[in-house]
Amino acid sequence: MQISSKEVIFLIGLTSVIFLIAPLFLILYVLSYNRRKRKHQEDTLTMQKTFETELLKTQMEVQEQTLKTVAYDLHDNIGQLLSLTTITLSSVDLNDSPGATEKLALVEDLTMRSIKEVKALSRLLHGEEIVSRGLAAAIDFELEWLRRSDKFKINYSYNKEVIDLDAIKATILFRLFQEIINNIIQHAKATEINIDLNQNYDLCTLQITDNGIGFNVDEALIRKSGMGLHNIVKRSAMLQGSANITSSPAKGSSIIIKIPQQPTTNGKLKN
Repeated sequence: MQISSKEVIFLIGLTSVIFLIAPLFLILYVLSYNRRKRKHQEDTLTMQKTFETELLKTQMEVQEQTLKTVAYDLHDNIGQLLSLTTITLSSVDLNDSPGATEKLALVEDLTMRSIKEVKALSRLLHGEEIVSRGLAAAIDFELEWLRRSDKFKINYSYNKEVIDLDAIKATILFRLFQEIINNIIQHAKATEINIDLNQNYDLCTLQITDNGIGFNVDEALIRKSGMGLHNIVKRSAMLQGSANITSSPAKGSSIIIKIPQQPTTNGKLKN
């Protein structure tokens, strides 16, 4: 069967059109790919800047919270110890040897307690160092101050063998923990607080529950008073994680934060 000249011309034309259009499609594809690549780079840069801004804000808030704790403890704890020391010393009667000996022993005890409290405050001032020791230890250290108030029953549990978050995530999650505890102290009217920290190779889960008066989560997120909850949700998402907040009036509240993680060594991600 012979091919007519018209068919030959048609095939040649079709082939020519294909060879002309193919480079055009290739050029358009390359241009589109470069645009998407630039957009991705811009989005990545924007996300990085946002993350660095939030991290700086978090570090400043941690410092502010630490300074407030130091101020309260200086006034309420160390200040009282030093006042008792001064009063005891002023009441020492050197002519009463047995009484003087007893009071000087009390002064020595008060002085040693003051030194211990000052050392504890010194460690608290190094917030980054606390977090670098591990998130579990940092939370335990923070709870030690709350236990002293005798206003709450504190139940804290965590898995013994942990793979800690990297330093940045640990600092932000520690700040979220502080914010949640502060909300409970100020608003929940709770008598019992339960903290559970579970860390493994894939996920870090922090759950905090209380037996307080509770609240309507939806209304709290809408109202101005819900800004703290918005902050918790937003920062959890910033760490590619999630925050699940459940509560109802008169039934307490529960916040579960889940953050994906990778194994670390001394606060640095393993390669």
